[in-house]
Amino acid sequence: QVQLVESGGGLVQAGGSLRISCAASGRTFSRYVVGWFRQAPGKEREYVAAISWRGGSTYYAESVKGRFTISRDKDKNTVYLQMNSLKPEDTAVYYCAARSGTATFIDEYDYWGQGTQVTVSS
Repeated sequence: QVQLVESGGGLVQAGGSLRISCAASGRTFSRYVVGWFRQAPGKEREYVAAISWRGGSTYYAESVKGRFTISRDKDKNTVYLQMNSLKPEDTAVYYCAARSGTATFIDEYDYWGQGTQVTVSS
């Protein structure tokens, strides 16, 4: 069983930066992918970014490319999402998710965190 706990959400002004974290436990993640999704009120869930734990390959949605960076700290079993140049449309609940495998473009995940709210004010 995999446990995922997000942290670091909050309120930030447009143009600002925020880093959210996903602490993972319960399994060796050598052949796992960890991803971030977001869901705003009244909108569909969006697959934002992902990283392959072993090789470090990444995926980004077009809407965040060049602004968001996903990374991992293997020693801490933690995945980070650094969000820069934030826009009001980035406001959403951000969820961390994990699944076995290595392909980062696949958006079907098995394990989910509870989410962290990110609010960007204009």
